Amino acid sequence: MLKPHARYEDIVRFMRSMDFPDDAARQYTEIHLHRIGRTLEQVPPPRSSGRILELGAYMQMTPALQCVLGYTEVRGAFFGPLGKIDEKSITAGGREVFRCFVDLFDAEKDRYPYVDGRFETVLACEILEHLIHDPMHLLIEVNRVLEDEGTLVLTTPNVTSFTAVARVLEQSGHPQLYSKYADPRGEYAETEIPHVREYTPPELAEAIEDAGFDVISLATEVIPGYGTEKWVKEFLQRHSFPTDLRGEQMYCIARKRAGKPVLRYPKFLYDV
Repeated sequence: MLKPHARYEDIVRFMRSMDFPDDAARQYTEIHLHRIGRTLEQVPPPRSSGRILELGAYMQMTPALQCVLGYTEVRGAFFGPLGKIDEKSITAGGREVFRCFVDLFDAEKDRYPYVDGRFETVLACEILEHLIHDPMHLLIEVNRVLEDEGTLVLTTPNVTSFTAVARVLEQSGHPQLYSKYADPRGEYAETEIPHVREYTPPELAEAIEDAGFDVISLATEVIPGYGTEKWVKEFLQRHSFPTDLRGEQMYCIARKRAGKPVLRYPKFLYDV
């Protein structure tokens, strides 16, 4: 279980103060506000360079990295042609409060456009489950661009959650927390990648350790609304199955360890 942090309320207050391009964007942020707040409160305060990178920057969490958490140089990254750079800004009450550059590249294939050890913290939130080809490339590149003892903050769904177990036992749905394809009639049908592979907590820890990190903490949290926690927990306990790390959302904090061996293709993840 995650322990509450004093910054949570400040983060949520700031998120709600931002101007949104439309009602859909505001509604999406409000639905995911708890997860966003819980993620951001896990981010360590700046201690060295003040440089932080957010992979998959939709400009929801990004402004808070500077405006609430105090990082002095915030960089975003998003999928697109390598070498292209977008400039984004956020307003609150009609006044600009944040501006940053967002670098475009393929997080599974390209060498990231940053020198070794550039950042003290990197966020990779709700990305890993969408990767198609090579998730270890992402983790290893993150390791490269982090300074020694730098921090990776990673979130992703848990495929062994109470909800996943319930769906399997009841045959009531797919065990992945989200398994739908984008609407083929929609604007983003060609670019929106569904959840390709959700991870178990031991798999997530193994992949991150194999990429040259030490896992500092790995916690899960139950997402309200699924209603499976109580009866599935009782069922697992009754049959002597583990009940820890069964929340639908995983939060992992890892630290780069210089010189730690890297396993490029873990056998649990690649058919090699």
